[in-house]
Amino acid sequence: MSAILGLSAYYHDAAAALLIDGRIVAAAQEERFTRRKHDARFPAHAVRWCLEHAGIEPGALDYVGFYEKPLLKFDRLLETYLAGAPAGFRAFAKGIPVWLKEKLHLPRAIRRGLGDQYRKGIVFAQHHESHAASAFYPSPFESAAILTLDGVGEWTTAAFGRGAGNRIELTHELRFPHSLGLLYSAFTYYCGFRVNSGEYKLMGLAPYGKPVYEQAILEKLLDLKDDGSFRLDLRYFDYVHGLTMTSSAFHALFGGPPRTPESPVEQRHMDLAASVQAVTETILLRAARHAHARTGEKNLCLAGGVALNAVAAGRLAREGPFERVWVQPASGDAGGALGVAQFVWHQLLGKPRVPEAGGAQGGSLLGPGYTSEQAVAALSGLGAKFTRFGDEASLLGAVARHLAAGKAVGWMQGRMEFGPRALGARSILADPRGEGVQSRINRKIKFRESFRPFAPAVLAEKAGEYFDTQRLDDAPYMTFVAPVAAAERIEDSNEAQAVGFERLKLRRSKIPAVTHVDGSARLQTVDAARHGRLERLLRAFEAVSGCAVLVNTSFNVRGEPIVRTPEEAYRCFLATDLDVLVVEDCVLLKEEQAGAKAFDLDAYLGNFERD
Repeated sequence: MSAILGLSAYYHDAAAALLIDGRIVAAAQEERFTRRKHDARFPAHAVRWCLEHAGIEPGALDYVGFYEKPLLKFDRLLETYLAGAPAGFRAFAKGIPVWLKEKLHLPRAIRRGLGDQYRKGIVFAQHHESHAASAFYPSPFESAAILTLDGVGEWTTAAFGRGAGNRIELTHELRFPHSLGLLYSAFTYYCGFRVNSGEYKLMGLAPYGKPVYEQAILEKLLDLKDDGSFRLDLRYFDYVHGLTMTSSAFHALFGGPPRTPESPVEQRHMDLAASVQAVTETILLRAARHAHARTGEKNLCLAGGVALNAVAAGRLAREGPFERVWVQPASGDAGGALGVAQFVWHQLLGKPRVPEAGGAQGGSLLGPGYTSEQAVAALSGLGAKFTRFGDEASLLGAVARHLAAGKAVGWMQGRMEFGPRALGARSILADPRGEGVQSRINRKIKFRESFRPFAPAVLAEKAGEYFDTQRLDDAPYMTFVAPVAAAERIEDSNEAQAVGFERLKLRRSKIPAVTHVDGSARLQTVDAARHGRLERLLRAFEAVSGCAVLVNTSFNVRGEPIVRTPEEAYRCFLATDLDVLVVEDCVLLKEEQAGAKAFDLDAYLGNFERD
């Protein structure tokens, strides 16, 4: 048996991933254990769980890999500061103590995090190598072009190359400070959302606006080439030497200072979101076409934070030159832990790789799970009232009827998802056909902005009936946005007059809760092999409703990591407007819970950052 542990930590979304004889057996993000969203500290809890799940001690590991090279990253910090000194001293002085205390001593920190039981070597891959490995090795392709894009690794901000068999090679790169991820984050910051977590909000806001600033971005902020490479005009940005993303020149160009978080969103912010989204799509398409021309490959693998822009990825899949596109479900830094472990196994050890038809990541259900007996014990210990079903058909029938009656259901089944999306293991589910479902879930369950869209989970063989799945026949990870099918669309005569958030009130389709204002949806196709009980629930729901689609959003409130345990699921259930909770074979109804009325909602919400 050969065991390889991959780690990501200290920058964003710390995680651990474990390979046994090349097979992915466990992967989890630290935030799910600590309840601190995007926790970047050493992933001690995730490591402990991965090893316990596999039944091995740290000393039994053959290799440990870290997803980037800290010394090379420190080189960028020093060189960037020295090139502009004395400008940037405040940012340098703020960051240097952390480096001197911790980040420059990663081998020692990693060994300490493994209880000083691991005595062998530690492999440090380059950041974008880890992204590339996470994109290609689990993909279903024998060979493919690889494209990685994010904020910045050590020096690289984007790269492309090729994977074939068990080898990857990145041949071209874009370097800091010129970065598509940082450009998008600059607009995220300017529009009042938090960098590294609010980019989803900016993407969701974009369809409410028009790209009226697109030309200004292309003419003033960057010099874009045909191959997708570009140079930013750094006069408009402050992230190189300052403590913020944008400069006074940026503010003057776009009409004022950055939006204050939680203040009203103006039409200007919607238009800015639409504009940078359009530029992002243009850059991604150009880069992909160039990678296609240079590699001659018919398939493409994507990773890096920018790859989680599902709107851009969906457009690339539909309009780009590649026959098929595969996006790593955990494309951000967390996925680097998985990538470096696979990089060690295939690239460094030369182990063979046999692509699997649906990809080697299964449904990305790689985290902790609980048995029905453990769920019963946990819920009983909390004093919860529940019904335990003895057979699955009865359970699914009862849940399907609740959903068809308009109930919102917290759904906790099997092993937790690895990556930012809830894929049917820790989900909130609802009937997508109801009026007001989107608003109710956003405002009374998630406690977040009402404009945020929800994803549809749809039976794979029925996806084409509800969505335009051209070149998206297999989309199990919510990594692509696709148009709602014409047969499902409804034309509203008020569409032309409605502006901004007024458009939320219009009914655009027969499944309005998963139809965004531009007529699109972030698609999840559900099949039996990857999704198990969720697939069977969808069939039960279709049997009672005639609809093969459910709303699927993450089981948490705004600012909270996705729930991991039955206890966390129960507390979130009590704190929100959820009607039903299903934990394995147990079904709980809100009106039957004695603790529901006495639950301290403010105290619960106060545990989490309001990002």
